[in-house]
Formats: sequence, C-alpha cells, structure tokens
Amino acid sequence: MTLGPATGIGSMPGTDAREAAKTVTGSFEAFPHLPELPARGPGADMIGRTIGLLVEMYAHVEPSGWRISDRPGRDTRRARSYLGEDLDALEEFTQGYRGPLKVQAVGPWTLAAALELRGGEAVLGDPGACRDLTASLAEGLRDHLAEVARRVPGADVVLQLDEPSLTAVLRGQVRTASGYRTHRTVDRQVAEDGLREVLAVHDGASVVHSCAPDVPFALLRRAGVSGVSFDAALLTERDEDTVGEAVEAGTVLFAGVVPSLDAPLSDPASNVSGVRTLWRRLGLAPDSLAESVVVTPSCGLAGASPGYARAALAQCVRAARSLADNPE
Repeated sequence: MTLGPATGIGSMPGTDAREAAKTVTGSFEAFPHLPELPARGPGADMIGRTIGLLVEMYAHVEPSGWRISDRPGRDTRRARSYLGEDLDALEEFTQGYRGPLKVQAVGPWTLAAALELRGGEAVLGDPGACRDLTASLAEGLRDHLAEVARRVPGADVVLQLDEPSLTAVLRGQVRTASGYRTHRTVDRQVAEDGLREVLAVHDGASVVHSCAPDVPFALLRRAGVSGVSFDAALLTERDEDTVGEAVEAGTVLFAGVVPSLDAPLSDPASNVSGVRTLWRRLGLAPDSLAESVVVTPSCGLAGASPGYARAALAQCVRAARSLADNPE
C-alpha cells in the first residue's frame, strides 16, 4: 500500500464533526484521517471513543475515569453516537475518494492502563482482564474497520493504535489507584503478543502512535506494524540505531515535526531539517526519504485553536513537499 506524504494524528479542536471532516479531507487530499473531537466531552475522548468499539465489554464514567460496567449505559451509547456522527461526516466528504484513509483507536496497553475494573484498579493489574480486553478490542476493531470500508469503498484503510502509555507499561511506571505503588511491569513478549493480536484483525497497513519519549521501535516492528508515529523532537541518539533498523526493514516513520499547540510556523523546510539530519547520520539514501517518511503534527491537535490547527495541517503538507523536492 502506498501512503500519502502527510496526515494528521487524530484529534482536532472544536465540536463540529462536519467542519472537522471538511478541514481534514481538504488539507490531506492524499491521506486523510477520521477526526476525533474530544472537546465534546466523555465518549468523544480517546479512551471513551475506543470503549464504544468494544464487544461484550462496557464502561461508564466515574470521577476517576472510565470503569467497567455490567451492561451498556448512557456513556457507552454516547460514545457510539459520537463515532457515528464522525463517520457520517467523513463519508460525506470522501465521496469518490480512492487512496489511504487512516482511522485511530487506543491500543490494548494504554487502554488497560486507563480503564478501571469494578474495584477501581486499572485493568492492567489483572492479566486475565488484560487478555479479555485485548480480545474485545480486536473484535470491535474488526467490525469498525469493516464499517469504514463500507462507507468509503475506495479507501485503503490504515489502522492506527494510540499507545502513549506503552513505555510506562513496559517499565512498570503506571501508578495504582492509591498512587503509592505502581503496577507490575508487563513482560515485553506479552506486550508484543497483545499488540500483534489486535493488529492481526486488519490486513492493510497499521501504525502505532506514541508522543511519549522512548518509543519501543524494535518491539513495534516485531509486532508487525507498517509504521511508527512519534514526536520527532523526543528522539535521542540512543533511539537512532533502532530507528535505522526499522527503516531498513521497511517500517514507515510518521514523523511528528509540526508543533501540535499554537506556535509560530516558519519555513516548512525547517520542520523537516531534523529528519534530513537523521537520514545523513544513519547513512540512509536521501532518495528514500519521501517513501519512508509521512509528515504529521507532533501529537493530536485537540489543544490547538481552530485557526492554528488548519495552519498546522497545511504546514505538514508543505513540509512533506519540501522533503520530497529537496531530500538532501
């Protein structure tokens, strides 16, 4: 599958699904994505939206966050309703579209760290509950992807799993409900297997996104992702070898190089100068840049002003064009 030169992470400011879909599809003519609008409240947030996809597993909102329920309630119904609105808007603005189209959901480990069991502790602390949650998520995503394909029949659907908590899960840094302890470290093989189970429901391209430091590139590559989405400003020298190995193995880098919060936007070439520098240090062929890198904002744009969000999307497109035209 050929991916477009630039796309968004997922979230956008505001509450108008049609306006968000119009902005995203108008900005990213070669690689749009399904917008998320967390400003609408619980159920439109990253966790609640994914909970609405689960099969035979439900949750409701508590002051501490989302907690497992015995049956679907108002919060689950609201999450599903918001997603339906977003899909309606996307379908409207992708009539006749052919090409890659990205949809996002929270991955199994970030979801396990955020979703509470009935007693208030995170699902992450119960290995059996983690397995049940992973299976439910996989089945729900299978249905969701089929729905997107039905609504936009010309799309090559790309699945993005958002895993900002994955590194904390792997390091045993997720705090318990009391705040005095942390949950036990999840074995890296177990984490890899869980991701692989969810990714396996999709036969197209898949991406894992994290805007946290120390993204586990090697683990994600072994789990079978097509691409890794990250905040390029957080890359360190110790990441470079695993990034280089990933690129040489065919992994696409979704490089977050445009600020996700309101900031001055200068020459688009300056946004991708760090990517060019990385390529030179790794000894990679400059002419491989365009096919190996997709330009994105550094993270979701929910915290940006509407005007800046539109400008940031346009900046991603211009920066990707600069990368293709002047790879060295």
